[in-house]
Amino acid sequence: MQSDAIVHVVDDDVAVRQSLSFLLASDGLPVRLHESAGHFLASVKELSAGCIITDVRMPGIDGIEFLRQLGQRGIALPVIVMTGHADVPLAVEAMKHGAIDFIEKPFDDELMISTVKAALDRYQHQAKRDAFSSDIQARIDALSERERQVLERLVAGKANKVIAHELGISPRTVEIYRANVMTKMRATSLPELVRFVLFTSGAALP
Repeated sequence: MQSDAIVHVVDDDVAVRQSLSFLLASDGLPVRLHESAGHFLASVKELSAGCIITDVRMPGIDGIEFLRQLGQRGIALPVIVMTGHADVPLAVEAMKHGAIDFIEKPFDDELMISTVKAALDRYQHQAKRDAFSSDIQARIDALSERERQVLERLVAGKANKVIAHELGISPRTVEIYRANVMTKMRATSLPELVRFVLFTSGAALP
């Protein structure tokens, strides 16, 4: 869990905000309180690591619309939805719109703490994956057109002779391009090279 992570509490009920602030702060978790989804969207310009706890029923922008707007703005913080027992269907709808979990009120303190910590861990893990994926994509973008052609065929499992025939070059030239690809991709083996490309979900190669 990142030390700079902030838990954003979004709820129109001041008592709930204060209760969650005390609970989370007592466990060493930095908290920022927002009286509404609109307040959060208007006041938070840059977001670092963290997560969001929000009520599903709020005046103005409710929890479902809040999730929609977070998605539209590219805000990828994990969202935990709080709900009353009668609002469970709404909570399920919220999860369809990106919420990672929901907790019924009145909530159990230990459950809330463990759910928040799981959300923060999830964010950190995803942030690392995104950073690694961006790094791999940058390596691919640095390849020349011919190197990308060779990379595409290597990942497809084609032998050097086959690649040479398809590209109209000699097997020796393929070996040179292959060595360049391995160096630029910082891969120590062909299996690692394949894993790098597959990690980008195939988006790297047209």
